[in-house]
Amino acid sequence: MYYLPNIFFIIIMVFGFSLFAKNIKKLIRNVKLGRDIDRDDNVSERWRNVLTVALGQSKMTKNPIAGVLHIIVFAGFIIINFELLEIIIDGVFGTHRIFSFAGGLYSFLINFFEILAFLVIVSVVVFWIRRNILRISRFHNPEMKGWAFKDANNILYIETLLMSAFLIMNAADFNLQQLGAEHYTLTGSFAISKFIAPMFSGMSETSLMVIERGAWWFHIIGILFFMNYLYWSKHLHILFAFPNVFYSKLQPKGELDNLESVTNEVKLMMDPNADPFAVDAGGEEEMGKLGASDVLDLNWVQIMNSYTCTECGRCTDVCPANETGKLLSPRNIMMKTRDRIEEIGKIVDKKGKFEDDGKTLLNDYITPEELWACTTCNACTEACPVQNDPLSIIVDLRRFLVLEQSAAPTELNMMMTNIENNGAPWQYSIADRLNWKDEDTKA
Repeated sequence: MYYLPNIFFIIIMVFGFSLFAKNIKKLIRNVKLGRDIDRDDNVSERWRNVLTVALGQSKMTKNPIAGVLHIIVFAGFIIINFELLEIIIDGVFGTHRIFSFAGGLYSFLINFFEILAFLVIVSVVVFWIRRNILRISRFHNPEMKGWAFKDANNILYIETLLMSAFLIMNAADFNLQQLGAEHYTLTGSFAISKFIAPMFSGMSETSLMVIERGAWWFHIIGILFFMNYLYWSKHLHILFAFPNVFYSKLQPKGELDNLESVTNEVKLMMDPNADPFAVDAGGEEEMGKLGASDVLDLNWVQIMNSYTCTECGRCTDVCPANETGKLLSPRNIMMKTRDRIEEIGKIVDKKGKFEDDGKTLLNDYITPEELWACTTCNACTEACPVQNDPLSIIVDLRRFLVLEQSAAPTELNMMMTNIENNGAPWQYSIADRLNWKDEDTKA
C-alpha cells in the first residue's frame, strides 16, 4: 500500500510522456510532408537569431508592456519547470523535497521560483484583461471566433491554475514545517506562499497534508495535461519557435526566391538537345508544379511556420490590405495552412499515405480574393515574433494561379500580354511610343 502512490505516479508519467512523444512524432511527420528546402547555410547567423529572437524575445519588446509580460510568462514556463526534476524524483522514490539538503541555495531557488510564479499570475491576469475586457481588436478578428479564442483563454486559465497550485502547495508545506510534521523538514522561508499560509492556520496536520498533497498532484498532472494539450493549441510555438527561427529566411525581406520549376523549364527551352514535346509527355512531373495549389506543394519550413503561428495577430494588425477592409489576413493564411496539413495528416493516419480527398489549400481554404489583396509589402513577416513568413505562402499560391491556370486578375493579364507583345506594360506598340511627342508639338 505504501508504494501505490509511487506506482500510480510512474504510470501517469509514462502515459503522459508517451502520448506527448506520439503527438510530436506525428507533427514532425506532417512537417516533413512538405517539399525539401536547404536552410543549413550561415549557421552562426541562424544561432544568433535563435538567441535574440526566440530566446531574447527581441520582437516582442517592440511593444514594451506586452513584451515584458510575455518574457515573464516565458521565463516562468522555462525556469519554474526545473522543479519538475525534484517532483519526478520525489514521485518515483517517495521522498519529499529531495534537494532540500542544499540548504541556503535551495531556499534561494524556491523563493526565486515563487516570485516568478506570482509575476506569471499577474502577467496572465493582465493578458486576460487585454483580451476579454479591453478587447484589443486583433484578438477579435473573424478568424479568432470559436476554438481559436477559447484556446487563448484556456492557456491563461491553465497557467494561472498551475502557478496557483505551486504556491498553495508551498503554503501548506510551510505550515506543516512549522508544526514539525514528519518528512516536512525546515527548508527556509517562502517569499510568496508564507503570505498565503495564514489561510490554513488552525487546520490539523492531516488537513494540511491533504491540501499539500492535493496541490502537488494537481500541479504535476496539470503539467502533463498542458504538455499534451499543446498539440491542439496555438501554444505549440513553445516547442517550435526555436527551430522555426533557426530555419527562417535570411535573405532580405523583399527578395523573392526563383521558382525552381520555372528555371528548369527555361533551361529545357534553351537546350538544343531537349525534346520539344517533353511538357506534353508529362513534363510537370519532370519540372515540377509551377507554384503551389495545396499544402504538399509548400516546403517543410512553410508548414512548420503554420504550426509555429502564435495567432497573436501582429501580422494582420500591420497588413495594409486588412487595414483597408480587404479579405486578406496573414494570420488566417497561417491558420488555414495548419488546418489543411492537419486534415492531410489525418488521412495519412487512417490510410498510411495521402490519397486525394478532392480538396486543395487554394480555393477550399484560401481564396484568390485573399491572395490578390496582398501588396507583398512584407509588413507581416517583419512583425511576426517567431519569424513566420506568410508572404511566401501567398506568393507560391499566386504563382500557381498565374503560371498554371492563367487566373490572374484582368488588369494583370493585360499587363503581361502587353509586355509579351509590346515589350512594355502599355497597350501601344514600340513604333507608337513616341507619338506623344508629335501630339505635344501640335498642341
